[in-house]
Amino acid sequence: MKQEEKILTASDWIREAEKVAVLTGAGVSAESGVPTFRGADGLWKKYKATDLATPEAFNRNPELVWDFYNWRRELISKVKPNPAHFALVDLERKKSDFILITQNVDGLHQEAGSENVLEIHGSIWRVKCTRCEFQAEDRRVPLPKLPTCPQCGALLRPAVVWFGEALDFHILERAFQASKECDLMLVVGTSAVVHPAASLSLEAKSSGARVIEINLEETPQTSLLDLTILGKAGEILPEIVKLV
Repeated sequence: MKQEEKILTASDWIREAEKVAVLTGAGVSAESGVPTFRGADGLWKKYKATDLATPEAFNRNPELVWDFYNWRRELISKVKPNPAHFALVDLERKKSDFILITQNVDGLHQEAGSENVLEIHGSIWRVKCTRCEFQAEDRRVPLPKLPTCPQCGALLRPAVVWFGEALDFHILERAFQASKECDLMLVVGTSAVVHPAASLSLEAKSSGARVIEINLEETPQTSLLDLTILGKAGEILPEIVKLV
């Protein structure tokens, strides 16, 4: 099937669907200039990003980890949503039953105007206390070296899910429920290797939904899904959504 046919097919399927779910990954943010953890630029100073985004790293050296997150917050504060983000805003307006599940922590979907968003890996713009239940949005750039909780004085940490940590049960439950109930799922800019997020598309498929994948390259799930469109999300999504 040619690219034009795939785009027409995708738009037809979305138009027919009553319940639409979307799963986005790092590829969508990368088109705005946000570096990915696993990409060639996923190094900070001499550290691997994956070595800093862990509870053990924070316990060992919270100042280093906060330096890393302040650097990431500063970088993200300068980037803007791209056409893929805005196309998903348009799609949400066109479909009354719509949910956007994202693995991204940068808040670009909300900045673009998306409303029904589940951030399964948390948000870089939120902080939470290491001792009490305090959690809040804090968009200061940079934050103090070692920010402390306004309620109890303990150290704050980024409200993101680090490697080795469990995802928030309630958010994950809602994501799986949405995947089970949708008629169609769009999977955009994700490598399909990070679980449990990678299971959502298979959950949708096994529950009878059509699943469309949009990515720069094929993934381990490509052969299992209904339609794969290769290319930039910022080019493909607007083409599809304008036809819905």
